[in-house]
Amino acid sequence: MNTVVDGLSINYEVYGDGPGNVVILEGWGTNTLVYESVANSIKDKYRVIVPDLPGFGTSDEPPEAWGIEEYSDFVLHFLFQLKIKETDFIGHSFGGRLIIYLSTHINDLKIGKIVLIDSAGIMPKRTAKQKTMIRLYKLKKAFLHLPFIYFFFPDMIDMWQHEQGSEDYRNASPIMKKCLVKAVNNDLTGNLKDIENDTLIIWGDQDQATPIGDAYIMRDNIRNSGLVVLEGCGHYSFLQNPAKFKRVLRAFLTGGEE
Repeated sequence: MNTVVDGLSINYEVYGDGPGNVVILEGWGTNTLVYESVANSIKDKYRVIVPDLPGFGTSDEPPEAWGIEEYSDFVLHFLFQLKIKETDFIGHSFGGRLIIYLSTHINDLKIGKIVLIDSAGIMPKRTAKQKTMIRLYKLKKAFLHLPFIYFFFPDMIDMWQHEQGSEDYRNASPIMKKCLVKAVNNDLTGNLKDIENDTLIIWGDQDQATPIGDAYIMRDNIRNSGLVVLEGCGHYSFLQNPAKFKRVLRAFLTGGEE
């Protein structure tokens, strides 16, 4: 399906037609198809809506570099356009970051239960060595982009620049690179204590993108929360152990009803 929100063409999928709504917010660099199995696991009980966020999948990119606030505003505008004023949320990675922000800053939308899957939102503490490496990188970048240096070696410098950062960063368009930088530099640890919603945290113990330690921080700071660890799974734990994931998700959302 397709709709226009704030002038942007937005792709989204709808599964099921139950009385309640569940909205799935996707991880960085993914698309709606990645979450098809999650939606299918609960579509007999709910209407499940999965949008491609601006710059994700086949949706238009935002007109400028968006941070967590702009993406959260978009989610609200998208849901209100679909006449949704009450919903449960499932968020993976970046989607979890958005849900943490939405649940502690938004009053216009009634948010029910929350599911955070390998969620982003906690900024890791950098070691002294990492801080030194960042400073050296910034100095080198500034030097290489001096006009009289860049003029003679543009291709070499552009290649070096492209090789820096995470795979998500390297694969992103220029505008989405700026969005990603804004996102990862937004630490939501302080927001966790303000979340009042019943929250299920699901995590792969081998997750390298958002380490398992973040899961325990979330569990310890979100009052009404529980943690399920999927052993042997990484950042896409819901795809790597779908059977257990489905059991715990349905039990949480339905209160154990079949």
